[in-house]
Amino acid sequence: INEKIGFLPEESYLYKFLNGEETLEFYGRLFRIPRKTLKRRVPELLDIVGLDAKSRKRKLREYSKGMARRIGLAQALINNPDLILLDEPTTGLDPIGTREMKDLILSLKEQGKTVLLCSHLLADVQDVCDRITILFRGRMMELGHVKDLLQVKDVTQIQATGLSPSQTEEVRQFISRMGAGEANITHPTTTLEDLFIRIVRENTPEDGAYTSSH
Repeated sequence: INEKIGFLPEESYLYKFLNGEETLEFYGRLFRIPRKTLKRRVPELLDIVGLDAKSRKRKLREYSKGMARRIGLAQALINNPDLILLDEPTTGLDPIGTREMKDLILSLKEQGKTVLLCSHLLADVQDVCDRITILFRGRMMELGHVKDLLQVKDVTQIQATGLSPSQTEEVRQFISRMGAGEANITHPTTTLEDLFIRIVRENTPEDGAYTSSH
């Protein structure tokens, strides 16, 4: 089972005296990956995570936080896992690096991989996840598809073309009869951050303020 799992912790504890290439070769050998396969896979992964030819030759002790995240992700993918666990994968990355990381997560999903992402950066979660779980004080407060959880259920949004201001007051049951053209009746959506804040407020006693550790 372990050979089918890749894991990127929030802090990657890799050997600082190895360079990027040596790190992937070392972990590849732990998985008993054939040398011929490693020769192809190591540079392929370093390209995917955005470590250039110069960076991959540097010792890990010289890596910045962002570079450490990149080599950590490459290490998590060395065994071509089916299940990938990512803990705060965008920590230490600049905006461009964050976008590249999210694109990579989406590409893994397109390859049929299952990615389990743990993050406090809710905008990132909203960008890449299909289903989410919101945990608060050790309890699961929400579970479901992102698009379903972000719908504002008690508000209906109606969009229509070709209606005058007076006709819009008639709404809904008269739209088809009025020949308004294409009409779309939906629930407006909120953001994942707003949903999380609402859950926290609803589950925090009035006399006990919620204090975040992040």
